[in-house]
Amino acid sequence: MANEIVKTTGGHVSPFERIRKVNEAGYEHWESRDLAGVLEYTQYRNFEAVIEKAKLACFNSGHRIEDHFADVSKMVEIGSGAGREIKVTLLSRYACYLAIQNADPKKDIVAHGQTYFAIQTRRQELADESIEEKRRVLLREEMRRHNVQLADAAKGAGVIKSTDYAIFQDHGYMGLYGGLKQEDIHCRKGLKKSQKILDHMGSTELAANLFRATQAEEKLRRDEIKGRDAANRTHREVGAKVRQTIRELGGTMPEALPVVESIKKIETKRRKQLGKAETPAKKKSK
Repeated sequence: MANEIVKTTGGHVSPFERIRKVNEAGYEHWESRDLAGVLEYTQYRNFEAVIEKAKLACFNSGHRIEDHFADVSKMVEIGSGAGREIKVTLLSRYACYLAIQNADPKKDIVAHGQTYFAIQTRRQELADESIEEKRRVLLREEMRRHNVQLADAAKGAGVIKSTDYAIFQDHGYMGLYGGLKQEDIHCRKGLKKSQKILDHMGSTELAANLFRATQAEEKLRRDEIKGRDAANRTHREVGAKVRQTIRELGGTMPEALPVVESIKKIETKRRKQLGKAETPAKKKSK
């Protein structure tokens, strides 16, 4: 089956969709060498280390590695009818997401890939809902998971007390939101104290915060940051870098993005829909 090419709302074709492949059984996959090329790895052996980190992340997340990574060999032509066998890893959508999370964060294409795969990972699972709702549910779930990992990385840097962690989080927000702390964002967006900022973000704002969280965690661990002040400074610098990227791309600053319906209402609606879908099946089985 020919590769499917999906266009974004702006009419552009994602480079990650261009290399997406679907086998005869209808299963999609990406080849590691194709993905390495899109992510601008000139030496494939450097990308192999990224794949190994992604496999470890898959295992640590409780998923079976073999369900998302398949190491195979394929023949490629090298001229004059001759061929050479090379190693390739076939990646699921989730595997691609993990690989990009472990790729070189200095590359702009990696940032685009992180957002792309975060949004797309559960696309089929959420097929009956609007695209924006799909994106929000997925990104909010990813934010919950990555905030746990960010908290662990911050703890390793010396941010131990809950009050210290709140200050640490504020520094990340201050970098991304132009100096605004969590309380300031609440006021700016007209949210009540009981309402969580992340639950009222659209997909664009959630994606920016997801990128902030993942990159802050990575930098804390990679640079072996020690001390609360250093951790706070690192988080703010990462947030500011994400803000700078948004500005350079001509995007809307996160504090200017509109408040949207609570994600909890969407999640409740999904549970009700699942309940209605299961009820006829239960009656039929009786």
